[in-house]
Amino acid sequence: MFGGWRKLIHPTDVLSFIRDDGTGVTPEKSTSPVWLDPDDPLLNFPDPESVEGEPEGLVAIGGDLSPERLIKAYNQGFFPWFEDGQPILWWCPDPRAILPVGGIKISRSLKKTLKRQDFHITFDLAFSDVVSACAAPRSYSDGTWITKEMKDAYLHLHSTGIAHSVEIWDDNKVLIGGLYGILTDRVFSGESMFHKKTDMSKVALIALAEWLKARNIHTIDCQIINPHLTSLGAIEIPRKTYRSDYLKT
Repeated sequence: MFGGWRKLIHPTDVLSFIRDDGTGVTPEKSTSPVWLDPDDPLLNFPDPESVEGEPEGLVAIGGDLSPERLIKAYNQGFFPWFEDGQPILWWCPDPRAILPVGGIKISRSLKKTLKRQDFHITFDLAFSDVVSACAAPRSYSDGTWITKEMKDAYLHLHSTGIAHSVEIWDDNKVLIGGLYGILTDRVFSGESMFHKKTDMSKVALIALAEWLKARNIHTIDCQIINPHLTSLGAIEIPRKTYRSDYLKT
């Protein structure tokens, strides 16, 4: 998700959360996530409102990262987020962080950066490089949730035209910023962003907004709020509202 790394639950804690009914559907309130059968031909996800307890927002465990399941997941408001050594963890947080495409806040310093125009913007030119840069260790963490399994899955989605990237280059054709995410019918779900030069991830976000406007997409799904996203104009809405009003379910 945009904004960086958040510590997930420890791999050894995962099994204590599993609720295995073999169906991928939760008929009643449950205090633990549902186990998804990777062989389920219907690729069922549970109703997130039927799953309570800790960690908040973790709704399902298991399944796979096939293009079909990922597409269905994003269209229903779920996204995978896990570390090496964990099974696939599926999240649908409440509240949900979104960034209206027309509501990005541009600070005075960012305006100066934009006026300098000492960068070049491309789209979908170096998707793999952007994902790798996003997966690189940050100053505040040695870990990454962008595992090889995740990268391979999103590269596959990129090849089908569903995953997209924005690249920012300097005059020497060095990649200095960018982002990537998933485009569904009505929402762009931002997965991660990076910068190697001040403001370049923000420049990528502004470029993305213009790209989305041209495609009549009005919402960027930021998934989970943080101060950085708030400073850019992100807001929180109820999960029910996000799933009913912003998605094609």
